Amino acid sequence: MLIKRQEDITDVVVDAFKNTADPRVREILAALVKHLHAFARDVHLTEEEFEKAVGFVTALGKKTTDTHNETVLMSGSLGFSTLICLLNNGNNGQTETTANLLGPFWRLNSPRTENGGSIVRSPTPGPALFVQCTLRDGEGKPIEGAEVDVWHSSPEGFYEQQDPKQADMNLRGKFITDAEGHFGFRSVKPAGYPIPIDGPVGDLVRATGRHHYRPAHLHFLIFKPGFKTLISQIYVNDDERLETDVQFGVTRALVGNYVRHDGPAPASDVTGEWYSLDQTFVMEPGKSRLPKPPIQ
Repeated sequence: MLIKRQEDITDVVVDAFKNTADPRVREILAALVKHLHAFARDVHLTEEEFEKAVGFVTALGKKTTDTHNETVLMSGSLGFSTLICLLNNGNNGQTETTANLLGPFWRLNSPRTENGGSIVRSPTPGPALFVQCTLRDGEGKPIEGAEVDVWHSSPEGFYEQQDPKQADMNLRGKFITDAEGHFGFRSVKPAGYPIPIDGPVGDLVRATGRHHYRPAHLHFLIFKPGFKTLISQIYVNDDERLETDVQFGVTRALVGNYVRHDGPAPASDVTGEWYSLDQTFVMEPGKSRLPKPPIQ
C-alpha cells in the first residue's frame, strides 16, 4: 500500500509487522506503533520537537554506564517503572501490594546475619532502628526458610559504596525466616537522598519544577522457590517528601509505621531517641528468580 496522507502511515507500519514470528512481539509492536503515532497526532509534534526528542533519547544512552543507568532513572521519573510493577503484582494490578522498585544499589552476597542481629558494620551515627518482619502467603500462613536481603542508606543519605566512611556491606544483611515466617534486625534510621541530575533526567526535573529527592526507605528482596520474588521498599512515615517522590515509588501499602521512642530500648547500649518498625509482607505464588545486580 502506498501512502497518500498521514492517516495511512499507521496501518502501513502495523501491516508490515504481520509476519513477525513471535505473536507476543507482534502484539507489542502493533500496539507501540498505534500509541506512538496517536501521541504524535495528539500533540501535533513538530519537526523541531522531534529532533529534540531524538537528541534526548540519545543522551540517555550516552549517560548510561556500567554503574549508572540513566534510562532506568528516566523511567522512574516518568512513573513508568512503578506502573509496570503495579501491573504485574497484587493479583496483576487488582489489589494493593508491597512490591516496589529494585533501585540501583542492590548487591549479591550480602552478609548472612542471624535474626535479631545488627547490620551496622561500621560506626554510623543516627537513631537506632529495630525492625520486626513477618512473611505470609495469600492464606495468611507463615513462610519459613525464605531468604531476605535488606539494604538501605545511612542517616546521611548515602549507600555504603557511595561513602568512603562506611565499611563494605554496611547497612546490608541477609536473613532466613523462621518457622513463624519471622525475621528481625537492628540498624539505624535511614534518610532520603537526591537522585543524580547531571544528565537528561536532571533536565526533566528542572523543566517540570520538581525537587530531585527520594523519601527515606528500607529495601527488601525476598526469595523462596514456589513464590514470586518480592522486591519492596518500606518508606518512613514522617518523611516530608512521601507525596512528592521524584521516582513516584511511594504507594499507600508501602508507608511503614516507624514508631519513635524515648524510653528503654531493646538493646542496653541505646539511649535517647530510637525507632521501631513492625512490617508484614505477603508473597504471591509464582516463579522465583533473582534480578541482575545493578552493582557488581
